[in-house]
Amino acid sequence: MNELFGTLSDGTEVHRWTLERAGIRVRVLSYGGIVQSLEVPDRWGTPRPGEAGSGGGRAANVVLGFADLEGYLAHPEPYLGALIGRYANRIAGGRFPLDGALYALARNNGPNSLHGGDGGFDKRVWDVTPLADEAGPHGLRLSRVSPHGEEGFPGRLEVRATYTLEPDGGLAISYEAVTDAPTVVNLTNHSYFNLAGSGNAGGHELRLAASRFTPVDEDLIPTGELADVTGTRFDFRRARKVGAGYDHNFVLDGGVTEAPREVAELYDPASGRVMTVETTEPGLQLYTADHLGGPFAPGDGIALETQHHPDSPNHPDFPSTVLRPGEVFRSRTVYRFASR
Repeated sequence: MNELFGTLSDGTEVHRWTLERAGIRVRVLSYGGIVQSLEVPDRWGTPRPGEAGSGGGRAANVVLGFADLEGYLAHPEPYLGALIGRYANRIAGGRFPLDGALYALARNNGPNSLHGGDGGFDKRVWDVTPLADEAGPHGLRLSRVSPHGEEGFPGRLEVRATYTLEPDGGLAISYEAVTDAPTVVNLTNHSYFNLAGSGNAGGHELRLAASRFTPVDEDLIPTGELADVTGTRFDFRRARKVGAGYDHNFVLDGGVTEAPREVAELYDPASGRVMTVETTEPGLQLYTADHLGGPFAPGDGIALETQHHPDSPNHPDFPSTVLRPGEVFRSRTVYRFASR
């Protein structure tokens, strides 16, 4: 289903698309590729008429979002549910070297570039094409062209992001990009999850397939070290309560992979909802939303951003984010839901 969600100041219309399958309902905006809501059943009860979750318990929205376009325009910094690019996370000093040239980016996080700059992908209106299979319409393809020099990044970048509800109800997001000049690319989705549907998410239990993490300086820029999590508060190899105080990248075991593999599990004991995360990416940013504001309180959601490591263009030892003409950037992340 496609409906008008609002209109920008220049007259550009923003539309909302709804997909539903296997008890899961997701709503996606053409503005920022935002996942506005994601309804998932719990272990209890019977859904009310018209609710998602007809195959199980009562459904609740498990991502933070605003009810109208004005909310996103008034509170852009949390990046609620947005498609992030050209470069997810931080680039130190808002600059990076590539092939002997030094590129200066928009600085929107102190001295650094964050999430693609002030005019990143999260603030762009995407072209949306619905996708259907033999069982019905269960996907959306979002596309746009990022021109050479946008926010300081080199190369004309053609980007496609495909959102699909799989037969089991899992939400898959696949990314592809090509360029006409050497550039750097790092794409992710910035949803904040609260599997209880409301309240503080710090009591959720998290497991990560990550034996190392990237320590950071006072500006949250990686030092370059890949540190062992053993004996630290960064050890989530066994599930435990998340708590607060995290805005850190975890080095996922297995590195970059061709097919998604399970790297995380988030569990809410109260509702019984379980979310597993599968990805092809080498890193995952855990952000416990300690500085969340506006209509939300700190800790109302947990972001699990699958990505390459922050500031990779300035760390040659990190997995490369360089994309060259003739190559295709590909990445895929799947969020699967169950209850127990």
